[in-house]
Amino acid sequence: MTDRITTEWVVLDIEGTLSATDQVLVTLYDYARPRLGPWIDGHPDDPAVVEAVARVRELSGVGGGTDELVAVLHGWMDSDRKATPLKTLQGLIWQEGYARGDLVAEFFPDVVPALREWHAAGARLAVFSSGSVAGQVAFFRHTTDGDLTPLFEYHFDTVNAGPKREAASYRKIASALGSDDITFYSDVPAELHAAAEAGWRTVGVARPGEPQEHADFGPHRTTDSL
Repeated sequence: MTDRITTEWVVLDIEGTLSATDQVLVTLYDYARPRLGPWIDGHPDDPAVVEAVARVRELSGVGGGTDELVAVLHGWMDSDRKATPLKTLQGLIWQEGYARGDLVAEFFPDVVPALREWHAAGARLAVFSSGSVAGQVAFFRHTTDGDLTPLFEYHFDTVNAGPKREAASYRKIASALGSDDITFYSDVPAELHAAAEAGWRTVGVARPGEPQEHADFGPHRTTDSL
């Protein structure tokens, strides 16, 4: 753990930063995988689903039925592609899974105490994740530590902010937060580079046993916990 930076806003990545990568790439992905087709077929009038399906077709060039769409989505999942329509559909499925009690979010042991300490000290908290806002809110509402959503004021994803490796996305978030006093915590160096380019302070999170444990974080301050 490193001494925490004094800052108005703390913006946090989720996967590999707050929660184990396997919770997303294994637990959540395995939950969504068999439900994608039934979800698409079962919600033909849901505007979010209709738009997501249209975007899958546009990005993939697939013009067939649900089975072909699901094959594309599974391929994106296998390569961990951060495709917005995939994240939208996954988020809707996970939202229901959390509400049903099928899913419960777990964090690294240092995370919830750090969130509560930041909040109590007056820092304002937000999330920027490739997962959809709906999925993020469900994730923080249904945790082993209870409902954590009151700790967060904003949630950003690739729809309302933009790609996580582009400085423009961080400038857009800063505008929404109305501040330039922002610190971003992430385990992905490319995301930290983009945030720094936008004028943010940055902290690389190199968790033991996680994929980015030995990543080159370059000029960014680095810690193995919050």
